Amino acid sequence: MSLEDLVNAFVNLEEEKVLKIVEDLLKGGMDPSEIIDACKRATTIIGEMFERGEYFLSELVFAGELFNSIMKLVLPRLKKEIKPVGTIVLGTVQGDIHDIGKNIFRAFAEAAGFRVIDLGVDIPPERFVEAVRSHNPDIVGMSGLLTISYESMKRTVEALREAGLRDRVKVIIGGGRVDEHVKRYTGADEWADNAMIGVKKCKEMLRLGG
Repeated sequence: MSLEDLVNAFVNLEEEKVLKIVEDLLKGGMDPSEIIDACKRATTIIGEMFERGEYFLSELVFAGELFNSIMKLVLPRLKKEIKPVGTIVLGTVQGDIHDIGKNIFRAFAEAAGFRVIDLGVDIPPERFVEAVRSHNPDIVGMSGLLTISYESMKRTVEALREAGLRDRVKVIIGGGRVDEHVKRYTGADEWADNAMIGVKKCKEMLRLGG
């Protein structure tokens, strides 16, 4: 079994086969960082398939869960620290407890090389502010499925501004109903209505090549 076999099995979402390949590669002495790179290639392909309409939300959810399962096997074997391409503080905003989109975004952002600080759901503005102070992220990602979440996103951006932190971070909002109008209303820098686009825009904001 090779890294290319791993990529193909991952893209085809063959969970049992993927985990068996990862275990065999680790037993055979494969560098864990090479396995992670192969998984990044696979998630990029899956994202492209999603954009072409060949995969749907259910496949993205499964791919995210599969990536997390792989990381549980690989990370304990990682001997050298992989420098992240950037740090994202992430959370579903106050008043909203939906987390599927947030969790997909997290998995694919981590696959793209970001360090993600996931605050969870129903997160008030002050928790975002505290997290920015503590973790010094490059990006704040706010998720929300409900229209009432727009007010929480706006309040969070204002709280960052009042704390003198707004200029230190890029802000992206995500959710199935956000658009350019909501971006302007909340004061965010970017918006995305699906996780794959969100990850791509995060890379673009940090000039990582999209």
